[in-house]
Amino acid sequence: MSSFSLELPTEEEVKEEVKAAILPTTKEEVVIADTAESRAKQIMDVDLDSFEQRKEYTDVINAFGVEDMKAARNKNAILQKRVGYFEKIGGENGEVAKGLEDLTIKMRDLDPSGIDFVKHGALGKVFNPVRRYFEKYKSADREISEIVASLEKGKKTLQEDNVTLEIEESEMREMTKKMQKNIELGMKLDDSLTAAVSNAKADGEDEEKIRFVEEEILFPLRQRIEDFQQIQVVDQQGIVAMEIIRRNNRELIRSVERAQNVTVTALRTAVTVAGALYNQKIVLEKVNALNATTNAMIETTSRMLHEQGTEVQRQATEASLSPETLQASYKETMAALDDLSKYRRDALPRMRATIETFRDLAEHGEAEIAKLEKSPNW
Repeated sequence: MSSFSLELPTEEEVKEEVKAAILPTTKEEVVIADTAESRAKQIMDVDLDSFEQRKEYTDVINAFGVEDMKAARNKNAILQKRVGYFEKIGGENGEVAKGLEDLTIKMRDLDPSGIDFVKHGALGKVFNPVRRYFEKYKSADREISEIVASLEKGKKTLQEDNVTLEIEESEMREMTKKMQKNIELGMKLDDSLTAAVSNAKADGEDEEKIRFVEEEILFPLRQRIEDFQQIQVVDQQGIVAMEIIRRNNRELIRSVERAQNVTVTALRTAVTVAGALYNQKIVLEKVNALNATTNAMIETTSRMLHEQGTEVQRQATEASLSPETLQASYKETMAALDDLSKYRRDALPRMRATIETFRDLAEHGEAEIAKLEKSPNW
């Protein structure tokens, strides 16, 4: 029993599978061996004097497998065209392969991980990388949808082709099985006749019969076996080619399905996430800017509170006169009061003298006025 594996078999392994599939069963081998031995005995018992019997045997050998060979040739001619068509559809340059290649190019071109969404400098201000990217994505998204639609069409074609190939491969296997049976029968008949001829030669039997068997039976029989073998090899190559194409088609179908279900979805998810992350980055930058401004304001306010609060406290405390100032002022005031008292005391005699002087002057002046009033000339 072969080990379980998901790896694709090689071409040689496929060939071995094909060979194993066309081999006769054990029962068929027994029937073939019995038939060959029976027919060999009939041939060795040929009546050389009977033209009809000799002709019957040679005609049977000449007609051996002819219809199978014709059917195989016709089938090969049809399959050759179909295999070429299948290779064109699913091959390296086929519609599906080309679609997958185009999709790969678009996916790489739209990979958001390679886009600088926050471009700084003069170009970043003139060209908005986000807007340009999403415009590019919208344009490419239409192309991707067309590619996906084309891949879906190609996938259906591949599925239909595989159904056709499976039918053709099954029919070709049946033909190769028939051809293998003919080869087995021919080889067994050859072995039996060769052994019978050797025995006849050893027993000294009729040389004419030996020559008839060798020239009229064995020689065309071996030619026919060679024809069978060549046709079988061609048929096997056709089966192998169809099997490989079918398996490649299945891989392409799975690739299309992955592209539809995973790759395109992953791209659209990546674009959506990239846009969301960019929007988050913008919001975060604005939040950071706001936080920075707020922090600066808080820092400035705190510094002002610290500086001005100290000054206010200092000034509030120093708004009251200090005891030293009050003492000095009191001393100055008391000194001034003392000086004023001393001045007043010192001024009193002078003021008395002045008053007396003015009184004398007033009395003198009044006397003079009285004289004048008594003068006759007044």
